[in-house]
Amino acid sequence: MNIEKIKTLGELKKSGYKAIPVKDEIRKNLIEKIRNRENPFKGILGYEDSVIPDTERALLSRHNILFLGLRGQAKTRMARQMVDLLDEYIPIVSGSEVNDDPLQPMSKYAKDLIAEYADETPIHWVHRSERYGEKLATPDVSVADLIGDIDPIKAANLRLSFADEKVIHYGIIPRSNRGIFVINEIPDLQARIQVSLFNILEEGDIQIRGFKLRMPLDIMFVFTANPEDYTNRGSIVTPLKDRIQSQILTHYPKTIETSLAITEQEANVQEDQKAKVDVSDLVKRLIEQVAFEARSNEYVDKKSGVSARLTIAAYENAVSSAERRAIIHNEKHTQVWISDLTGIIPAITGKIELVYEGEQEGPYQVAVNLLDKSIRSLFATYFPNPEGLKKRKGTGKPSQQDKIEDPYKNITRWFDAGNHIDLMMDMKDAEKIQALYRVDGLYGVVKKHFPHANEKESALLMEFVLHGLAAHSLISKKVIEGRIEFKDLIGSMMNLGQMNFGEDDELAEDDFR
Repeated sequence: MNIEKIKTLGELKKSGYKAIPVKDEIRKNLIEKIRNRENPFKGILGYEDSVIPDTERALLSRHNILFLGLRGQAKTRMARQMVDLLDEYIPIVSGSEVNDDPLQPMSKYAKDLIAEYADETPIHWVHRSERYGEKLATPDVSVADLIGDIDPIKAANLRLSFADEKVIHYGIIPRSNRGIFVINEIPDLQARIQVSLFNILEEGDIQIRGFKLRMPLDIMFVFTANPEDYTNRGSIVTPLKDRIQSQILTHYPKTIETSLAITEQEANVQEDQKAKVDVSDLVKRLIEQVAFEARSNEYVDKKSGVSARLTIAAYENAVSSAERRAIIHNEKHTQVWISDLTGIIPAITGKIELVYEGEQEGPYQVAVNLLDKSIRSLFATYFPNPEGLKKRKGTGKPSQQDKIEDPYKNITRWFDAGNHIDLMMDMKDAEKIQALYRVDGLYGVVKKHFPHANEKESALLMEFVLHGLAAHSLISKKVIEGRIEFKDLIGSMMNLGQMNFGEDDELAEDDFR
């Protein structure tokens, strides 16, 4: 249909155009995409075998939908992409606030215009991007916001009485007629406001201030909610929930690979940053592992969830940490080191909700612990698990496995001899590599398991080994004023004991005095 030539109601009638309900329109276009093996929800990763098929079934059934899930699970993004399932253009009566179908007008404005101009009534074509309405539910949202109210200013300007339908100011829902309307966080709406949606969902009608309106709205409704809201801030009233035909449960990525792909897709890293900073697969996996650790951590509120935005923000911070260091030293190229991950702490603390015990521990310390647990979890996938070595030593019975030499023996002996290594946060790459090679046995462990790694890759893995051994309590690690200090574990414990002993002595002297 050549929409450029159709500008009046008469021309529209001659073209043979017939409007179909918006849910039928979505169903028709979805069927076409499914037949053509096209994904209607591009960029939504990890939902291929769960949420997307459920959503397609709901749309084929012409249902209103409730996406139920924790924050950061792409609920709103799924709803916004449904716009692509609408026809590219539809005709409306020109000037209509509620997208009146020229062939079946429902507002007084459209009816009066057609009565006056008949087939010469002007037609306007609306793009699908304009057929989407969205409202974040907050406690201050009113019925007038959603449905409409009498506008006294309009009445005064037009010199009309409040009994005239022309004084109505339509809310966002009638203005979304013949389109998609989304209400995010529906439980946050007051119960009396939710009740006002009953008739719209069931009959498609609206009522405004006693006006006897018969406006059969044609809207596809999508709601989103967080399960936590049912107990903390509010709930979806039962009759409203009963009128939402399909409730679809969303979820977080089930695998590290999916989570990696999401972060890679969503992270806002500038091209000049990509050219200057290399990010290894190891570092990327460590960042993703932080979110997985947080979702099962005893200090983190599981009802609140851990958004995918955590890893996206953390990845951006990690790149920026390396970039900042390169700028300081005027280096043209660098990589993200394990020590740079201290820069992702602000991204973690801002994205997790803590239970009472976590608040007592402190957000910073919880974030540090999550990072250490991530290192500990991934270490065994790259190098021999130190825990397994400890268990074999503890049995007291020699076996074939016991004959395997401890691969970290030379490293721990070097630290036990009183040696230590300080890795400054803003250290030059060359200086850091030089410092790492000072540790006996460190390069040998990396070379044995990653023989083809280049110099920088080997150095990163060497640093990872130190952090991994510290996470398994084989050596000591302290973060002090812009540096990370690695020492022997026993010596560090004795120093701490001496400090405490000294404090006790001072207390004893004070008591004696």
